[in-house]
Amino acid sequence: MTPADPLVARLRSSLGDNAVVDDPDVLDSHRNDHATFCTAGVPRLLVRPSSTAEVSEVLKAAGSLGVPVVTQGARTGLSGAANALDGCLLLSTARMNEILEVSVEDQVAVVQPGVVNADLSRAVLEKDLFYPPDPSSWEMSTVGGNIATNAGGLCCVKYGVTSDFVRGLEVVLASGEVVRTGRRSAKGVAGYDLTRLIVGSEGTLGVVTEATLALRPAPEASLTAAATFLSIEEGIAAAAAVMASGLRPSLLEFLDRPTLRAIQDYRDMGLPADVGSMLIAQSDRGQRAAEDVARIAAICTEHGAIDVAEASDAEESRMLLEARRLVNAALEPLGVTLIDDVAVPRSKLVALLRGIAEIGTKYDVLICCPGHVGDGNMHPTVVFDRDDPDAEARALQAFGAVMELGLSLGGTITGEHGIGKLKRHWLAQELGPVGLRLQREVKAVFDPDNLLNPDKLFL
Repeated sequence: MTPADPLVARLRSSLGDNAVVDDPDVLDSHRNDHATFCTAGVPRLLVRPSSTAEVSEVLKAAGSLGVPVVTQGARTGLSGAANALDGCLLLSTARMNEILEVSVEDQVAVVQPGVVNADLSRAVLEKDLFYPPDPSSWEMSTVGGNIATNAGGLCCVKYGVTSDFVRGLEVVLASGEVVRTGRRSAKGVAGYDLTRLIVGSEGTLGVVTEATLALRPAPEASLTAAATFLSIEEGIAAAAAVMASGLRPSLLEFLDRPTLRAIQDYRDMGLPADVGSMLIAQSDRGQRAAEDVARIAAICTEHGAIDVAEASDAEESRMLLEARRLVNAALEPLGVTLIDDVAVPRSKLVALLRGIAEIGTKYDVLICCPGHVGDGNMHPTVVFDRDDPDAEARALQAFGAVMELGLSLGGTITGEHGIGKLKRHWLAQELGPVGLRLQREVKAVFDPDNLLNPDKLFL
């Protein structure tokens, strides 16, 4: 008879049978997130705690036996940060999904980590409030996962990323101790900013069990404009002019020629064959939105737009955004996608896009580049046939070359997806030896036995 697993026995005793899963099929289905080319090990068990106290018990039990812990939300990430390693404990926050409070007076929401981003957005909108971070996966991704990767989204250009809205956190450390960071108030500078340190740490410093999030008044109605150009240079120049004009669009997106061709092949959007780039902008200023959109359209025309469409109502706005929303669906039939996430200063965007085109030619792979042009965060996506080993090898080389290019232009290897397992090699290059040493030392303070997501971030 196989002896009982002492960790499983202890956790079932304290959390109940339903919260602890060791069924091989279930464990296999939870091994990885949405990242491509990130290895995933075989976990020892999956635990679904429903309270901070239960998370504390899980970490104490795992720590006593030296078992590594990988915290998971909805596993929609794109860097392998939620991937299992052999023998680990998977800690799912799925059952910690309550919106504990929405305060109109303080304009904050207090939530557990398993709350789905879109559910939170809809709940606060009922009180005429707004939670701006909106990653593309917002209908599936959880607040805890957004916090772990400091997620962004289409609204970043005006409203910022997740860290701009996290006031305070409740975090369980590797020891099982519970610490509260930050505060509910809008201001506060007492001590080091541990909240900002936890945000974006990808589960390597602690397990977030509660978050106090800042809210905004609900935005007014929005309108959209879309402009096409013959070249990437004209599209980027128009985007730069929009940002320099004093306007603050609530969305400013860019699509390059390969992406537009893929979209047109997938669904007839009436895009001419010679279109080189598209710029999509939106204003959410209600009655002033029409004026903003008209100004944006004029700027695009001044910078060589061959066609500009201005929405007059919500339905037309939705139609103009359709091209951006079709990107993933349009690329899927073309092959496997390897999604990059570089961000550079806006002044370097033309150099980035030119360089990406050269990399595609050099390695003989298709690279499509949509992105959040307003804040310089682009998503070069390498598309290839996974059944062709040579194509896969060239795709991985191109992926690395894009990150090298981003760093050479004064940018970063990730604007919003995180490091996970996918980009550990390049993190050391971006941080440098001293910066890397300091980060490792911070990790050691929080997690001296290196049990929290130990194979992520650092090689």
